Order: sequence, then C-alpha cells, then structure tokens
Amino acid sequence: MDLSVAPSTTAASDIVRGEDALAALTALVRDDLEACNRLIVERMQSPVALIPQLAAHIVAAGGKRLRPLLTLAAAKLAGYRDGQRHVALAACVEFIHTATLLHDDVVDESALRRGQASANALFGNKPSVLVGDFLFARAFQVMVEDGSLEVLRILSEASATIAEGEVLQLITQNDTATTEEQYLAVIEGKTAALFAAATEVGAIVAACTPAQQQGLRAYGHNLGVAFQLIDDALDYSARQEALGKTVGDDFREGKITLPVLLAFQRGDEAERVFWRRTLEEREQADEDLGRAIALMEKHAAFADTVGRARDYGNAALEALAVFPDGVERRALAGIVEFCISRAR
Repeated sequence: MDLSVAPSTTAASDIVRGEDALAALTALVRDDLEACNRLIVERMQSPVALIPQLAAHIVAAGGKRLRPLLTLAAAKLAGYRDGQRHVALAACVEFIHTATLLHDDVVDESALRRGQASANALFGNKPSVLVGDFLFARAFQVMVEDGSLEVLRILSEASATIAEGEVLQLITQNDTATTEEQYLAVIEGKTAALFAAATEVGAIVAACTPAQQQGLRAYGHNLGVAFQLIDDALDYSARQEALGKTVGDDFREGKITLPVLLAFQRGDEAERVFWRRTLEEREQADEDLGRAIALMEKHAAFADTVGRARDYGNAALEALAVFPDGVERRALAGIVEFCISRAR
C-alpha cells in the first residue's frame, strides 16, 4: 500500500530527506556518537557475565541510535562546545530506551527484534527483565554523575511516563472502545516522552535560554508522536518486512492504534463486528489480516494516519524556529522528514 502524503510546505527547501537525513545528522555528531558508543559498551560491563552478554545482544541488534543522536545534536544546536556531558547523557538516554525494549519484548512475547531473535527468545523472560532493570539502574547512575538535578528531573519523569504509557497500552489493548485521546496518551507516554527528554537534556547542558529549552522539548515531543504514528501505520505495510519486522504484529496482539481506530469509526456495523472478533475476542483466521488491511485502505486510515504524523512533524519544525538557521537546525529538521518518509 502507498502510505505517502504530500510533503510539508513548511520545511526548508534545502532540508536533506530520507535516509540521507539520518546520515547527515550522524555525520554532524560522528565523533560524539563514537564516544557515546564507547561509553555504552563500558557501562554495560558487569562481573555477572550474563548481563553484558544479553545487553550486548540487543545493542548489537542494530537500531539507528536516534534518541542519543538527538541529544548530541540538540546540545550542538544549543551551543554546547566544551565538555562531554552531552555524550554521557546520550548514553543514558540509550540505556533507558534499551531497557524499555527488553521489557516490551517480554510483555509483547516478541520473538524478533529488528529481524533477529529477541533477547527474551534467546535468554528467557526473567533474564531480559532483570537486565532491563540493570540498564535502568545504569542510566540513573549516569544521571547522578552528571550532577544536575534538572537533568535528573527530566529523565526520571520521562522514565515514569514511559512506564505509565506502557501500562495504559495494556489497559486499552483489545478494546475497540478506546478513544483517540487515549491512544494519543499511550504514544505520548511510551514514545514521545523519551524523545522530548532526549532533546531537552541537550538544551540543559548548553545552558541555553528558557525559550530554546522549551523549543527543543517541543521538537522532541512532536517528533516522537510523528515517529510512533508512522510506526503504527507501517505495522500493516509491506515496508515493515524491509525494516526487519513482521507485518501485522499489532493486529495479532490486538493493539488499538490509529489506523484501527479510524477504520473502526468509519466502518459499518458488519465491519465493527469483524474488528471486535479479531481484536477483542482474538479470534483470527489466516485471511483476517488481509481483510483488516483492505478495510483500512477503504476508509483512508493509512493516509490519514500519515497525514496526522505530518501535522506533528510540522509542529516539530516550527519548534526549531527559536534557533537561527544553520547546519544543526537543518539536520534536525531533516530528521522529521526521515521519520515520516519511512512510510513511502
């Protein structure tokens, strides 16, 4: 299916797009990212051999390091030039993210992570949960070493919000009566909170103005919502296979995402019976995923989900306006395009 919508007219014409945007951002902070990766490896170590073994598995499984990249680039945009605080905090953000992945795969009973066997499939649920706890603890050690109560507040609040978002998703799972407001609360918690914290701590280390700090937080928040909206649309797209994921995992688990909500709201009673059977009662036949995709296409659920992501992307771009134009701002603007262009 074609998930694309017209590109934003608010983005600068010289914004680098797609994978090139990610490459541009990575190149911009390459030395800092390499230092961050070294610190991650160093702080994963433990005399308990299973901990670095399991942690290394999920870290080596791939991923674009998007969240620590945002911390590094935000600090650079905000004028931070001397010191390594941003490197340590970027590692902290990645530890929090990796811990949530370990826990999520256990909760979702996932067998794959980025096309490879998940940690829980290889090592078991109990070790995955406990190593996730270890990584959370490492993250808080790094926060304390940084010495800023404001950094500690931002990242600890984000950690609590992520947990709340995941619990709220459990509550709304398999419930077709879920509202769009509840759905947005889930993705703002489980995804956008860490994006927002990742960019805001970059502002903190740079000691920039309150308006710039708020701008970077708003950028991260809106980018995170856009990112998750695209992820939820991609779950029903053949492009998901190219990303190393299985098409229809959310459907099989009965997760209520925006494409489902739109198709359910716009469908007739017979279609709603189908959604209740497959998502609430979890009675699914082999052909049901195909029918679900057809219903979403019929009701423009994919295009409208991507369009909603574009709206949040535009808000992220507007939040950067508190900074002067320059290579850092254009690189961060390009990441908005990267996140949304995954749907093409």
